[in-house]
Amino acid sequence: MRKAEKVEIIIVGNEILTGDILDTNTNWLCRLVHGRGGCVTRVTVVPDLLEVVSEAVREAVSRKPDILFTSGGLGPTSDDLTLQAVALGTDREVALHDQALEMVREQYDFFFEQGIMQQGGLNPARQKMACLPLGGEPLENSVGTAPGVFLQVEHTAIISVPGVPSELKGIVEHSLQAFLDQAFGEGKAMLRCAVVMCNDESVLEPVLIRIVEKYPEIYTKSLATTLGENPEMNIIMSISGTGEREELLEKAFQELCDGIGGLGFSVRIKT
Repeated sequence: MRKAEKVEIIIVGNEILTGDILDTNTNWLCRLVHGRGGCVTRVTVVPDLLEVVSEAVREAVSRKPDILFTSGGLGPTSDDLTLQAVALGTDREVALHDQALEMVREQYDFFFEQGIMQQGGLNPARQKMACLPLGGEPLENSVGTAPGVFLQVEHTAIISVPGVPSELKGIVEHSLQAFLDQAFGEGKAMLRCAVVMCNDESVLEPVLIRIVEKYPEIYTKSLATTLGENPEMNIIMSISGTGEREELLEKAFQELCDGIGGLGFSVRIKT
């Protein structure tokens, strides 16, 4: 399996687009991917409409990311249609998956025994959560009732998880650990940060543009943090990959600090 580098995310839900629910899943997934040395290249937020979600899936797969996460729309109600959309967007049918069905049954029985659900077992709405795109495999959800789904479509691994943050995290951290370890290998994100006593990015631009052009592999960004009498600006430099790229980051970071110092500004290294 080739190392995963490019990742896309599709967030499904009207409640996100209306602002009723704050989307924390994107932030969590982006930090996860970046921390493992990958790069999220695009995040798409779409409403609970079959045609819109399926087209978003089709377009994402056409860009050939290594991994495509979908979040939301796996539940028992009529507007939970992500798995149908994944199937439609990858030109396949959905079918009842026996293992997924047993997972759903076990979770409802468990929650019934705990007094959380009023009824255990299955009904048509619950059975719907076990209808997966053909070729998809269920991912155990120990926190909720809807299994996640893993579907390999040519170059892209499509991973569909619930929108409830605790369920998303539970599936990713437990059911997907082996896959993520294999997909990202020993890759990691490396970060360096310089704090500059300055409140004007424009005067630092000659140094910043030189570093950006010389080291295009490194993400370099200035962030104003404090204004007033004691202005401060953070300049972050980050690179993803294996440890061998750390030397490149250190070299570029030293040039950045020397360049800013040469302009007469005080630089503090943030640890």
